[in-house]
Amino acid sequence: MLLLASSSPSVAPNPTAFTIPLINKHPSSDPIKTLKSLASASLTRAHHLKRPKSKPPLTETQVFSESYREYSISLSFGTPPQTIPFILDTGSSLVWFPCTSQYNCIFCGIDPSKIPSFIPELSSSSKFIGCQNPKCAWISNPNALSRCQDCKSSKNCSQTCPPYTYLYGSGGTYGRLLSDTLNFPEKLFTDFIVGCSNFSINIPAGIAGFGRTPLSLPSQLGLSKFSYCLISQRFNDTSESSDLVLYRGSSSDAKTPGLSHTRFRKNPAFPDFYYVDLLKITVGGESVSIPYKYLLSEGKNNGNGGTIVDSGTSFTVMATPIFDAVATAFEAEMGNFSRASADVVASTGLNLCFYITGLKLEKIKVPKLTFEFKGGAKLKLPVVNYFAPAVVGNSSLGCLTIVTDGALVPVGPAIILGNTQQQNFYVEFDLENERFGFRKQNCNK
Repeated sequence: MLLLASSSPSVAPNPTAFTIPLINKHPSSDPIKTLKSLASASLTRAHHLKRPKSKPPLTETQVFSESYREYSISLSFGTPPQTIPFILDTGSSLVWFPCTSQYNCIFCGIDPSKIPSFIPELSSSSKFIGCQNPKCAWISNPNALSRCQDCKSSKNCSQTCPPYTYLYGSGGTYGRLLSDTLNFPEKLFTDFIVGCSNFSINIPAGIAGFGRTPLSLPSQLGLSKFSYCLISQRFNDTSESSDLVLYRGSSSDAKTPGLSHTRFRKNPAFPDFYYVDLLKITVGGESVSIPYKYLLSEGKNNGNGGTIVDSGTSFTVMATPIFDAVATAFEAEMGNFSRASADVVASTGLNLCFYITGLKLEKIKVPKLTFEFKGGAKLKLPVVNYFAPAVVGNSSLGCLTIVTDGALVPVGPAIILGNTQQQNFYVEFDLENERFGFRKQNCNK
């Protein structure tokens, strides 16, 4: 259900705030299976985010039932409204849903006939985007428009925009652009551009792109900011909800109390992403030695390097030089615990684990991990956000839920700040003021 929430005095009296339940679901009740699934999905997604034009390694991705799921919302489109689930994704811009009663999805671990689909024929406000509509170029390669041959000599061309193929780390989707009404209880947004997909690989649910290009939901709704608070995954099979809040109207005078802020940075090479300037990582209070060129995305590096905030990646992913420096610092701080062997660690899908046999994780003094951003904001992570227990055979482990993509030199962002590290923080994407804000907060209702 979508609710219109009146703005509280602590936020602002002017903007309209739409509150959407944000659901967290997990692929398995088996902790090791879940850890390995999330680690694999994080690395596969990182490969795509860094190389968006390359083909995803679909056949190499480990597929679990509902392994596509992260944090989902429900949106209602059409006249009358049809409610469809979507994955919240700040690392992409297209909003799309399964869009036919014959929807086909391979490697999805679910019967396609049971996947909720939008049916355009049942909506009186649905219409496919035509070749002459400038919004067609939002997703189609300009060269693809040359296929609109019927529109070159006709003022009343009925040919639709060429089909899109949109790739993600774990798969992709194929369809056509559709215009329809996005329904909120107190507000209708007509002529919203949405992807109408009839075929996907490994992605049975729709995805709501919250990225930075004109195609995204924030851009199309003219949001001044949006915020969310991610409940803890806890690596189990429970389903709970928190809130995603969308703000419209000026928020220039709105100050959410208790937030630390850092500025967003734009990277022309990757226009979808929310870049932030991470200046320092500390482990146990000591600064980790990281080459400065990896921390900032500079033009001389062809847009490579830097840090992005991504709700669609489970575990934070770091380029190898950064991860190795963090791992070395952790090992030094965990002096009483030996590093687990490579074959044992491989069973978890992670990169750094320690033997903790006979001890409970809460009894172990795990070194503190802090990300420090330009402007002075410090993201001081709770231990549960970056260190998790695991049992492999007879070995009890404590593992770092941060992984490396194996890149010796960053291609694309050097650090992808995943949703596990964002859990139990209120985070705010202030689009009007181009800044990222956060504060520690219990997200469970």
